[in-house]
Amino acid sequence: MQGTLTPPLVSVPSQSAVSNQGPPPTPSKTLSSSGPQPSKTVSSSGPLPAKSKPTNVRHMRRIIAEDAEWSLAIVPLLTELCIQHIIKNFEKNPILKQLHQQKVLNHLSPDLLLAVTRWLALHVAKQGSSWKHKFFERHLENLLKHFILGTTDPSIILDLLPLCGNYICRIPVVQILPPVQLPGKLEEPTLDYYQLGDLVAGLIHLEELDLVYGVKDCGMNFEWNLFLFTYRDCHSLAATIKACHTLKIFRLTRSKVDDEKARILIRSLLDHPALRELDLSHNLIGDRGARAAAKLLSHSRLHVLNLANNQVRGPGAQSLAHALAHNTNLISLNLRLNYLEDEGGQALAHALQTNKCLTTLNLGGNELSEPTATLLAQVLAINTTLTSINLSCNHIGLDGGKQLLEGMSDNKTLLEFDLRLSDVAQESEYLIGQALCANREAARQRTLNPGYLMSPIIANDPDHSVE
Repeated sequence: MQGTLTPPLVSVPSQSAVSNQGPPPTPSKTLSSSGPQPSKTVSSSGPLPAKSKPTNVRHMRRIIAEDAEWSLAIVPLLTELCIQHIIKNFEKNPILKQLHQQKVLNHLSPDLLLAVTRWLALHVAKQGSSWKHKFFERHLENLLKHFILGTTDPSIILDLLPLCGNYICRIPVVQILPPVQLPGKLEEPTLDYYQLGDLVAGLIHLEELDLVYGVKDCGMNFEWNLFLFTYRDCHSLAATIKACHTLKIFRLTRSKVDDEKARILIRSLLDHPALRELDLSHNLIGDRGARAAAKLLSHSRLHVLNLANNQVRGPGAQSLAHALAHNTNLISLNLRLNYLEDEGGQALAHALQTNKCLTTLNLGGNELSEPTATLLAQVLAINTTLTSINLSCNHIGLDGGKQLLEGMSDNKTLLEFDLRLSDVAQESEYLIGQALCANREAARQRTLNPGYLMSPIIANDPDHSVE
């Protein structure tokens, strides 16, 4: 008997190999007749080929969900799941947040319309606290915005009048589409845009009309005739606003209104019984249109006039100043982004020395300089009605800023004074800001205590007691 033999190394096959090759070999079967050879292992099935693929490929374990409806699809976002839950339970718990309200409204059933009106009642500040006002105004605005003359049936709009005539107070239209021009059709259309005469005549409570003649977001289909407010449109609109005796606010912006068209529109507004605000900003109005607006100031009770971003120059500003000197109704005048220069700026400053009603004046971006600032400094010392002045983006200069600062030392009513980008010294601008802060604090105290800053004699006088 030999001594204790060290057993040779034995390779352990994989589980799959064991199942195919039977039980593992014993150490006695791995020895050859020539003696022990620990470095080699003899398999009963013979040696494997040198380039054969291994058969012991490990299989990945798959977990099958117990839920039969579970799938490998991507899990939806948590926000989508929340929106689905809100829609499903909207009837019992109507939640309509501002962030995702459009998605919720798009998937609600029409049967839940009354539930949606609960939300509408919370956002009707401009519609007379009535969800019906908001609904009909939004609906009419959408119809007008997509109306195409010659393609859309006008009865779609006119048939609404018996239903919405008592509820619509304002019409804001951000675009009015022109008629479609077919390639083979060369004759000129009888009308250029949808005429509002019949519609406005049926709205007995209309107070605000806000229009833009043009196409919004036209993209690569841009053509100049998409933004052409013609004379036929102008005459039709003038007749419409003249017949609307309840109109208080009229806005016609970004519609390429020039002097002639402005004169036509303003002529129809002379002696209007209800008009309080006129906005013709972002157009092409020059001095002749400004003279027509000056005439309107003398023949109306207008409170707000906006001619910003037009082409008004010195002569037009002088006409406005002449009317402003004797006016007792206008409280806000906006001439921003015109070409008044010092000729027009000085004329307006002279008018403010006698005017006793204007509270807001915007002359930003008008190429004004030190001469205008000198006269405005004199106005600040004596005027007691102005509360807001904008002189930004002008060339007031260092000396002009010092004179305005001197005028502010005697002013106790001005609350806002915009001097940005006007070449005023930083020290002057800071001191003017300090004076404005003092005026605002005094105004706040007067609101809280009407007897604030009264002299002791007047405060104790029974004839001047505040009830």
